[in-house]
Amino acid sequence: MAKKVFVLGIDGMPFTLLHTEYFCRLMPRFTGICKTFGVHKLNSVLPVISSVAWTSFATGQNPGKHGIFGFTDRNSSPFEITIPTSASRKCPAVWNQLPGGKHSIVINVPLTYPPEQINGLMVSCFLCPDIKKSTFPRDFYKHLVKMDYIIDTDAQLVATDKKAFLLQLLTATEKRFELAHELLGTDWSYFQLHIMETDRLMHFFYPYLSKPISDEYSQIIALYFKQLDSHIYRLFTRIRENAALIILSDHGFCEIVSEFQLNVWLEHNGLLKFNGSGRTLNNYSPDSVCYALTPGRIYINLEGREEKGSVAARDYNVVREQIKKQLLSISDTTNGKPIADKVFYREEIYQGNYLDDAPDLIVHPKNGYDLKSLLDGGNIFTRSLLTGMHTYEDALIVGAGMDVSKVKAIDQVSGIIQEYFDDESK
Repeated sequence: MAKKVFVLGIDGMPFTLLHTEYFCRLMPRFTGICKTFGVHKLNSVLPVISSVAWTSFATGQNPGKHGIFGFTDRNSSPFEITIPTSASRKCPAVWNQLPGGKHSIVINVPLTYPPEQINGLMVSCFLCPDIKKSTFPRDFYKHLVKMDYIIDTDAQLVATDKKAFLLQLLTATEKRFELAHELLGTDWSYFQLHIMETDRLMHFFYPYLSKPISDEYSQIIALYFKQLDSHIYRLFTRIRENAALIILSDHGFCEIVSEFQLNVWLEHNGLLKFNGSGRTLNNYSPDSVCYALTPGRIYINLEGREEKGSVAARDYNVVREQIKKQLLSISDTTNGKPIADKVFYREEIYQGNYLDDAPDLIVHPKNGYDLKSLLDGGNIFTRSLLTGMHTYEDALIVGAGMDVSKVKAIDQVSGIIQEYFDDESK
């Protein structure tokens, strides 16, 4: 029988949370699958960003090779803030590397907009601005419209109607599984379905998962995970006899203690300056030493590379070392705890032809301190509607019909998938 692989991505699902009494009660069938086949901890990427993690998964490469470093990026000269898309990816994805003309189906995987011309079908992700542009083949979007498919939930509802937002999460997840079940009967060898709503829920409602809370929201959150458990089990029972199954997340989650506004801190310390009163990165002063992008990516204003570069190349390493020491010395003003766990030079974690596009310093925070990059010149420590943040060491992976026990990081997964298909032809 020809080999088939189904990959189910559950965005942000933490390994540790899965082992709590709360989750075992709400998701008994999923936790049962994990116990039967073995669930393992998985490392994410640095910094911990979903678009980077899933691109690393798809390509089997680090950002220095695939070229995606964040949800936003920058061109150094002329200076411009950009949003990377699938067209920015410099390496082929696993669904484009199957042997022998095998067919792929890819649904909702981060950074699959615009949808690629693949040997199969693709429904792109939350970056898609219009459902009419969401699919390959192009006309398949008509079927999505007919079934009331949701490209992404409306996070702005959190500020105005939390209940409506949670109900939208339920509907969006229901539609993704509904579409997957419709397509299971078609021709495919590789099928990847991605559930983004778990990440959305944990960003805005994480305290409900970490301690007992009883209100109208907790009831819908419990319902969400009960239904997710049912969806996963139904999918598992349909494909288990005919395909290998991998279920994985791209990072973990923890509760936010405080957001830390890195650009505000840089400005307060004289490292980032602006021309006039306009505080946008497009308006940063040539006198600046560096600037930051979320989360924790710092770019030196290097002469000859940056449009407004003023830091001489001979001073580059000294400047990086000085900023690193300053960052590691920052502590929370309320409790004295350090903000940064580690500060990396880019060459310590990235390798490849696109290293020059990487941030010069990468700040990895202590759990609970969410690194942001507002430019309002106000407070360094802030809070927003966000209550949960990504963590690096707490993703998960489980394999049925495929041994994933030796996989330690998300960029190693596609390699074992390719080996699985390669063994078929031997």
